Amino acid sequence: TELSFIRDKRFPEIDEKLYFTIDEKDHSVALTDLGRKELAPGDPEAFVLPDLGEELARVDHYTSVTPQEKIKAREEVYQRYARKSEILHSFHALLKAFSLFEKDVDYVVQEDKVIIVDEFTGRLMPGRRYSDGLHSALEAKENVKVQGDTQTFATITLQNYFRMYKKLAGMSGTAMTIAGELFNVYKRDVVAIPTNEPCRRIDYPDIVYKTRSQKYSAVVDEIETWHGKGRPILVGTTSVDVSQVISDMLRRRRVNHVVLNAKFHQHESEIIKDAGQPGAVTIATNMAGRGTDIKLGQGVVKGEGCYVVTERDGRCPIWEENPGSCNEDVPCGLYIIGTERHEARRIDDQLRGRSGRQGDPGSSRFFLSLEDDLMRLFGSERVAKLMDRFGAKDDEPIEHPLVTRAIEGAQKRVEERNREIRRHLLEYDDVMNRQREAVYAIRDAVLQEEDGVQGVEGPGVQAESGIPERALARLRGVYDDMAKGLVDDFVDKTVVAGKRPDEWDWEGLRAELSMTFLADLRLDDDYRLNATSEELRKTLTDIASRRYDDRRQELGDRPFAGLCRSVFLYAIDSRWREHLYALDTLREGISLSAYGQKDPLVEYKRESFDLFQEMMRDLYKDALTMLFRAQVRGLEERRQPARRPIRAYKPEASTSAPAAAPAEPAKTAQARRPAGKVGRNDPCPCGSGKKYKRCCGSNKPE
Repeated sequence: TELSFIRDKRFPEIDEKLYFTIDEKDHSVALTDLGRKELAPGDPEAFVLPDLGEELARVDHYTSVTPQEKIKAREEVYQRYARKSEILHSFHALLKAFSLFEKDVDYVVQEDKVIIVDEFTGRLMPGRRYSDGLHSALEAKENVKVQGDTQTFATITLQNYFRMYKKLAGMSGTAMTIAGELFNVYKRDVVAIPTNEPCRRIDYPDIVYKTRSQKYSAVVDEIETWHGKGRPILVGTTSVDVSQVISDMLRRRRVNHVVLNAKFHQHESEIIKDAGQPGAVTIATNMAGRGTDIKLGQGVVKGEGCYVVTERDGRCPIWEENPGSCNEDVPCGLYIIGTERHEARRIDDQLRGRSGRQGDPGSSRFFLSLEDDLMRLFGSERVAKLMDRFGAKDDEPIEHPLVTRAIEGAQKRVEERNREIRRHLLEYDDVMNRQREAVYAIRDAVLQEEDGVQGVEGPGVQAESGIPERALARLRGVYDDMAKGLVDDFVDKTVVAGKRPDEWDWEGLRAELSMTFLADLRLDDDYRLNATSEELRKTLTDIASRRYDDRRQELGDRPFAGLCRSVFLYAIDSRWREHLYALDTLREGISLSAYGQKDPLVEYKRESFDLFQEMMRDLYKDALTMLFRAQVRGLEERRQPARRPIRAYKPEASTSAPAAAPAEPAKTAQARRPAGKVGRNDPCPCGSGKKYKRCCGSNKPE
């Protein structure tokens, strides 16, 4: 059996005969050596990811190559790693879809679409898709149309999202079970508020069977018994599939009931409204009436206000016949039957909490089996020993507080494991969160220009353009930060350690400056012989500043502000999306660094920082290149200037600041009417900048 292999540590014997292995606890799959050989028989290294740290360190130690060749070699390392990681991840996604995700449990198929089911609420989540190609794999599995893989535009964990609020509070009936985690993550204490009325619900010990079929039969017997006595029953299941199984069994016994799951969630309010009527049987997933009170119908409570019977001597026939009996066995109120324990105790407590609200009588009981996922993965061995200890036969259940405590212990172990997973995820997201804050700070500064671009009046508004000075100042600040980062990168590439200034890479610098700023750097021999890195940095900074002023003067404040905002946002969004994809790829394989006695989190911090620096350099370069090369639509019709040459810059004799060489005067071309008919919404050919229907075409009949 599986337990004997675990005890004897003989699982490698099984792995040798398998193509892949499944770890249901970690919800992961892994290819074995036999599987890798089957998929790539001629390439034993096809699924072996290269060690990024060692590969990059080897590239950095190259001494006979130029800095540009080093950069190219690093890019090749990243690309090789990405290709192998993507292939391996695609195989894993397919294996997960076919092995770990069950239809009508994790997802449902409706209208030729795979729709995710929330594991905690049981509700459908249309529009949401599993990431990293997993949803496409599920679509292939169910033979529905495979949609394109989604691209992550922005990502944040719920913990960091809630941390963004200045004030944080909340209420929950199950918060005490996670009080420690709430304090560690949010630094918030949990305070228990006493109930409004005494709780009269009795939670019976769990009943454990050896097989699922025995458990389902016992559940149906229990439902049939209490249904005949007119007591309302709410049956809680963990999946859509189980709710359908119980429903089919009740239908064969002619027990009237209703089903509330992800397939019938549209009628939830109507179903819950009648769930407390005498004899009502409701089968529901975890979505059952969360956040609502199930009102009990007439006659469900045997004695009016029975929770104070002992204090007021209320009239209750059951109590008068056997005083005190209701303290051990509640014969009235809503009866909760659970068909399986959830991994989180909070979900079970929420199901129980449907009964016994506001002092109403009620009871709850869970029916389990050793074949349930929770029992099979985390608690079956201990419970099986208890069953043998109490002498339970194969067809007999066991009901004992020790069994209930053993199951709760299994749940605690699962919760602790899940808590560690969340903590681990938060540690990784904290690394990304600092990068996210830096990128979104730039993006927010650019987005604040929207009011200025629209020409909103306010203090400090320029008379000519209608653009607020503060908006132009913020744009200039964003530009200066980008130019500074790019200039620092240019200087680092140009200045070669251990070489004289005249041996620096001046031609490479001139090419970079021409491509990015459309400026030609002309330096005399004296400057190249005596220049320092700081003088060069100041020279390039002055060139960047002057090019900004030239571009602004060329376009005008309003078109220039709109152009800045467009190109900056485009560069930020496109590069940030690529960076998120690169980080996802890095996360997939970084755990393998543990085999090399390295902390995966530390390696992730180091590698992600390198990727972030590279992303920011590319972002700056893309933004400034587009700023000086992009053409503003409509501007040509108004001005029609001649093509501007690349501006030439050279340091003055007395200082290292750049001076612009005289540029050829621009020849203004006269606007001409097009030969064809001008559209009503086209720019007017007269050059006014207005639409044709608002200008020269306004006097023409419609």
